[in-house]
Amino acid sequence: MSYQPAPPQTNQSNVLSIIGIVCGVVAVLFFPIVFGPLGLILGGIGKSRGEKLSTIALVVAAVGMVVGFLLGALVYSSTQ
Repeated sequence: MSYQPAPPQTNQSNVLSIIGIVCGVVAVLFFPIVFGPLGLILGGIGKSRGEKLSTIALVVAAVGMVVGFLLGALVYSSTQ
């Protein structure tokens, strides 16, 4: 009998990645300095756990954070 190692398990749950995506979307309009990094952290943890949507979460959080900052700067400059 030969020993066959078990195939690596991938996480079927995408909970952290989905929360990261939601944080990235929320970062566009509300507190990008809080929700953007939170989405990046959750996406990174999801990536380390093997979640399928983790790359999407990282991209959405990064883009949401940048767009949120730019939108905030635009609104602030127009009110001055």
